[in-house]
Amino acid sequence: QVQLVESGGGLVQPGGSLRLSCAASGSIFRINAMGWYRQAPGKQRGLVAALTYGGSTNYTDSVKGRFTISRDNAKNTVYLQMNSLKPEDTAVYYCNYRTYDRNWFSVDYWGKGTLVTVSS
Repeated sequence: QVQLVESGGGLVQPGGSLRLSCAASGSIFRINAMGWYRQAPGKQRGLVAALTYGGSTNYTDSVKGRFTISRDNAKNTVYLQMNSLKPEDTAVYYCNYRTYDRNWFSVDYWGKGTLVTVSS
């Protein structure tokens, strides 16, 4: 129903910046939220940042002050601006699209991921 395409990953040196983009297409849900998760080798997938329905933001503690999530509602696109990158940020980053029904039952859709490597 929903297709997500991420872009913007790559290799960057510590202290550098990257901007990830995720475009959603297909079925459009009136009530939805978008966000970014990441998974490093040997670790669970975890939240990086999210925009909740209503426009509030959530960030994992390790990226607060460095990453910024934003959304272009007209384009159904979410962005993640990543500054002051650290080697610990190296991971596959996944775009998340969460839909809600009238009972607030949620369903998650995931992109295929884009690799971010922070290394000197």
